[in-house]
Amino acid sequence: MPPAQQPRYGQRWAALKNLPAFLAMIWRASPGLMLATIALRIIRAVLPVTMLWIGKLIIDEVVRLTALETRPETLADWWQAGLTGPLGWYLAAELGLALASDLLGRLVSYLNALMQERLVISLSVRVMDHAAELDLEDFEDAEFQDKLDRARRLTIGNVPLLTQVMGLMQDLVTVVSFAGGLILFNPWLVLLLLIALIPAFLGETHFNALLYEMNYRRTPERRERDYLRQVGASAESAKEVKVFGLNTFLRDRFVALSQDFYAENRMILGRQLLWMALLTALATLSYYGTYLWIIGATLTGALSIGDLTFLSGSFLRLRGLLEGVLTSFSSMAAQALRLDDLFEFFSERPEIASPADPLPVPVPIRQGFVFENVGFRYQNAERWAVRNLSFTLAAGETLALVGENGAGKTTLVKLLARLYDPDEGRILLDGRDLRDYDLDDLRAAMGVIFQDFVRYAMSAGDNIAVGRIGAASDRDRIESAARQSGADQVIGRLPERYDQMVGKRFAHGVDLSGGEWQKLAIARAYMRDAQVLILDEPTAALDARSEFEVFRQFKTLSAGRTAVLISHRFSSVRMADRILVLADGRVEAQGTHDELLAQPGRYRDLFELQAAGYR
Repeated sequence: MPPAQQPRYGQRWAALKNLPAFLAMIWRASPGLMLATIALRIIRAVLPVTMLWIGKLIIDEVVRLTALETRPETLADWWQAGLTGPLGWYLAAELGLALASDLLGRLVSYLNALMQERLVISLSVRVMDHAAELDLEDFEDAEFQDKLDRARRLTIGNVPLLTQVMGLMQDLVTVVSFAGGLILFNPWLVLLLLIALIPAFLGETHFNALLYEMNYRRTPERRERDYLRQVGASAESAKEVKVFGLNTFLRDRFVALSQDFYAENRMILGRQLLWMALLTALATLSYYGTYLWIIGATLTGALSIGDLTFLSGSFLRLRGLLEGVLTSFSSMAAQALRLDDLFEFFSERPEIASPADPLPVPVPIRQGFVFENVGFRYQNAERWAVRNLSFTLAAGETLALVGENGAGKTTLVKLLARLYDPDEGRILLDGRDLRDYDLDDLRAAMGVIFQDFVRYAMSAGDNIAVGRIGAASDRDRIESAARQSGADQVIGRLPERYDQMVGKRFAHGVDLSGGEWQKLAIARAYMRDAQVLILDEPTAALDARSEFEVFRQFKTLSAGRTAVLISHRFSSVRMADRILVLADGRVEAQGTHDELLAQPGRYRDLFELQAAGYR
C-alpha cells in the first residue's frame, strides 16, 4: 500500500486474512498456553448468562415465597424456609459461580501475560533471524528501514492483537449465550440491538483506519523523532551536544516534528469524538426503547419480575458486549493492518544466497582471487563505486589498498566478502565464480574488521569472541587473539579483566578509548583464524607507534595466509607484498612500495604529502 494512500474499507477488512497466520504464530510460540487459555476463556464466557439466569430464579423464588398465604413471621423463619428450599441451592450456586469467575479471571490474566511474553520472544527471534538473512544493501535503503522499524515495533512490549483475538473469542461465546436467552423471549430484541450498533461500528472502523494510515505515512518522521531523542540524550553524543551547544537545536527540531504529528492526530481524534458520541447516543436510545417494552410486558403480566431482571440485564450486557465485539473487530482490522507490515518484512528475500548445489571453499586456498572487469554501483546511486576493476590476489599474498576517500577500497573488500555481488564482471576464487560457493562457508573463511566496527556493550572477552562466536567458551583462544592484537595490555588494566563489561550503556561498564576499542576489534580477526584476513582501516584511532606494531604483528601472523589491508599511513602499507593504488573505482597502479615510489603518480604524491607532514 503506498504510504500516502488511505486504506479503503475493503483493504481494512482484507487485512483480517492475516489472523490465521497470526494464530499460527501464537501456536508456535506456546501451544500449551494457547490451549489452556482458550479452554478457560470458553468456561468463563458462559458464566455471565448462567449467573444472570440463576439471579432470575432467585428473584422468582423470593416473589413466590412472599406470595405464600402462610408466610413466616420472623427473619429467622424466613431464612430457614428459604435456605432449606430451592432458594438456598440457588444462592449457593451463584456464590460458587462468582468465586469461580474471579479465579478464572486471574488465571486467564496470568496465562495471557505468559503467552504475551512467549509471543514477543518468538517474534523477536524470528525478526532477528530473518534480518540476518537479508542483504547488506537492504539495510542501506531508507524504505527498508521504515519497514524494519514497523516490524520491530510489533515485538516491543505486548502485542495488542493477541489479547484482542483471545478476548473476542470469549466475548463471542458470551454474546451467543445471551442472544440465545433473548431469542427465547423475543428475537426482535437482538435484531434491533444489532441495527442500532452497526453505525457506531462502521464509524469506529473508519477512524481506526485513519489513525493507522497516519502512523504508516509518518513512519520516516517517527524514526527521525526517535533518532533526535536518542542523539539528544545518549552517552555517545553527550560530549558534542554539550561542546557544540546542540541541545536547543535538537530539542526544537524534535518539537517541530512532534507538533506536526500531534496536530494531525488531534484533528482525527476530535472528529472521532464528535461522530462516535452521536452514534453511541443512537445505540443508547435504542436500548432504553427496548427497556420500556420489557417493563410494559412485565406490567401487563406477560413477563415475571425474574424475567424482567433477566431480560433487562441480558439486554444491557449484550449491548455492552456487542459494542465491545464490534469495536474489537474494528481495532483488530487496524492491528491486522500492522501485521501486513510484519509479513511484508518477512516476505523480503535476499538476492545474495548460496546456489542450489554450492561448492565448499577450498582448504587451503591454492590460487587466490581474480577480479575480472568488476563493476558495482550502490542502490539509487548514479556514480559507479568501482568499474572495470581487474586484478589478482594470490593465495598467501598480503595486498595493501591505497587511495583517497571514495576510491572504492571498502567497496572492494565488501565484494570480496560477498556482502555485495558485482553488477558487472565476476570475481573468481581458485578459478570458480565466487557465487558458486556456499555463502556461509565463504564468509567463515574470512576475518574482516571494518573501520566502522561495532563496539559491543558486552564483556571484553565477548567483544573478542564475536570473531568466532562458536568458540566463545575457549578462553585460551580469546587470550591468544588478545595478545596478537595488543588488546591483552588493555584488558590487563580492567578490574575484571576478560569478564569486565565495556562501554557505558550498562551498569558497571568501563569505557575505553578509541584506540583500545580498536585493539579489541582487531583481536576478532585473529580469533577467527580465517584463511583470508582483511583489515579495513581498523587502526585509525591508534598512534603511529601502536599502528606500526599492529601491522608488524599482522605481517608476521598472516604469513602463509591471504591478507588485505587498507591504511592511509604509508609506513604500514609498505609492509605489504604488493600495493594497489585505486582511483575512481579503478586500479591506477600497482607494485611494491619501492616500485611505486620510483615512478611519478598518485602513490608518490600522496607519500610525499604525508612525509612532509612529519618533517
